[in-house]
Amino acid sequence: MNKLLLTLLLVPQISLSSALPKQLAVPGGIVNIELGSVETPAPEVFFQDKRVLILENDHRWFAVIGIPLTSKTGQHAIQVKTEGKTTELAFDIVDKDYPAQYITIKNKRMVNPNPDDLKRISSERPAINKALNTWTEQPVEDLLFSLPVKGRLSSPFGLKRFFNNQPKNPHSGLDIAASTGTAISAPAPGMVINTGSYYYNGNTVFLDHGQGLISGYFHMSKITVKAGQIVEQGTKLGEVGETGRVTGPHLHWNVYLNKTKVDPALFVPELSETKTEPVQ
Repeated sequence: MNKLLLTLLLVPQISLSSALPKQLAVPGGIVNIELGSVETPAPEVFFQDKRVLILENDHRWFAVIGIPLTSKTGQHAIQVKTEGKTTELAFDIVDKDYPAQYITIKNKRMVNPNPDDLKRISSERPAINKALNTWTEQPVEDLLFSLPVKGRLSSPFGLKRFFNNQPKNPHSGLDIAASTGTAISAPAPGMVINTGSYYYNGNTVFLDHGQGLISGYFHMSKITVKAGQIVEQGTKLGEVGETGRVTGPHLHWNVYLNKTKVDPALFVPELSETKTEPVQ
């Protein structure tokens, strides 16, 4: 293996280009790495054995890497495969201290499911995993998203969550509070790869935007698209609701890169400097 160790001194809150998401080199963030001129074929890139999205931007190839929330700080590397050789490009991840959020859930089964609930949750997992493991080769033109719903940004990504004082998984998306029935629109072109009603997520839609970039829309009151449907930016996906594990009507919005949950706000230009309102 030909190893070229290129340590990138990545400073959080830097955007490399208008067509790329906001770069934030922290657990749960995104790293954009330039790979070379588009005059050469696009390479295949892997991070932690998972395929990475490649984007053409300003006549250069870029790898857009999702960083798992569980990642340790320090040096990491991607593997770039081209013309029969593999090159390693190293980059640094810095720490981020996500705040804690304490939530009271009246439906105690949404915190501690009973045996029948656990069977349902287990039976739903394959369909969700199939959606999240989707990989399609189509080119991705840009990674600039619009907000899928108009509302108050109520819970940011990455919060350390406690339900009824019990520690649970960190908050995996961005919550937007809005009245039941508020329209939810596709933030970017894509294809509907899954719709369903799931125990925790409630009424759900998953979109495939290409090359492992998947977005999810949870807790909907109504779904207005079908699996296999092609949508454009602004196409109505459904309406805000409070199905699944919720304390009130809102959209929970997830974005996945290389099978990794990342902060959706990094894809929305108008949120680049916007802070969510304090968590109640």
